[in-house]
Amino acid sequence: MSQNQREAWERVQLMLQKRKAGFGGFPGGGGRGGLGLVGSLVLLGVGSWAASNSLFNVDGGHRAIKYSRVSGVRKEIYAEGTHIRIPWLETPIVYDAPRGRTAQIYRTLGQDFDERVLPSIVNEVLKSVVAQFNASQLITQRENVARLVRENLARRAARFNIALDDVSLTHLTFSPEFTAAVEAKQVAQQDAQRAAFLVDKARQEKQAFIVRAQGEARSAELIGDAIKKSKSYIELRKIENARQIAQIIQENGGKNKLYLDNEGLGLNVNSGSEENK
Repeated sequence: MSQNQREAWERVQLMLQKRKAGFGGFPGGGGRGGLGLVGSLVLLGVGSWAASNSLFNVDGGHRAIKYSRVSGVRKEIYAEGTHIRIPWLETPIVYDAPRGRTAQIYRTLGQDFDERVLPSIVNEVLKSVVAQFNASQLITQRENVARLVRENLARRAARFNIALDDVSLTHLTFSPEFTAAVEAKQVAQQDAQRAAFLVDKARQEKQAFIVRAQGEARSAELIGDAIKKSKSYIELRKIENARQIAQIIQENGGKNKLYLDNEGLGLNVNSGSEENK
C-alpha cells in the first residue's frame, strides 16, 4: 500500500470515529432512544383518540341506537345523556323519533326518511285535500285548507313512525288571469254590499224624516189647541224664554252687557192682541 493510500485510509477512520462520538459513542444507542419517544407519542395519540371516541351524547327528546360491525343493528335504545361505545366497532345513530321504534325506523327507512317518505305522502295528501275545494275557496278558506293538510299529513306520517310538529302553507300560485278574476269578483261583492248599505241608510233617513215631520206637525197641532183653550201656555213660554235669556247673559260673565226691556226680551208677544181686545 502506498503512502498516499495509507493516509486516505486513516482519514476515513478518523471521520468514522467522529461520527460515532456524535451519536453518544454507542452504535445504535441514539436510535433506541428516538424509537422509544416515538412509540410513547403514538400510544398517547391512540389513547386520546380512543377516549374521545368512546363516548356519545343523546340530546333531550331524542333516542339513539348502535350499529355494530359484527352484529348489525342492536335492539337496545339509549335515552338522553352520555353513553359508552367501542370506537370504530360501534356507531351510534341518533333519532328524534317515537320511543321504542328507533331500531324499526332505521331498518325500514334508514336515515334519509325525509327523502324517501315525505315527498310521496305530501303529494298524496295535497292532491286529496285540494280536490275538495275550488280555486277561489283555496284563497278565501286558506286556514281551513291548511288545517286539513296538517291533520291528514300527520296521520299518514304516523304510519311510518314519523311525528310531524307542524305544517304550514306558505305560497299558493294561480294563473294571473284567474287571480285577477277572483280579485274582481271580491271587489264587485264589496261594491254591492256598500251599495246595499247606502240604500238602507237612505231608507232609514227617509223614515226618520217622516217621523220627525209627523212629530212636529202633531206638536204644532197640540200647541194650537192649547192656545185656543187657554192663554196660560203663552205666559209659560214667556217665563221660559226670559229664563233662558237671563242664563245666557249670566254665562257671558258680564262681558258685552246688553239691557233689554220687556219688548226686547220678547215677553210682549200678545200685548198687541190684548190691547186690540
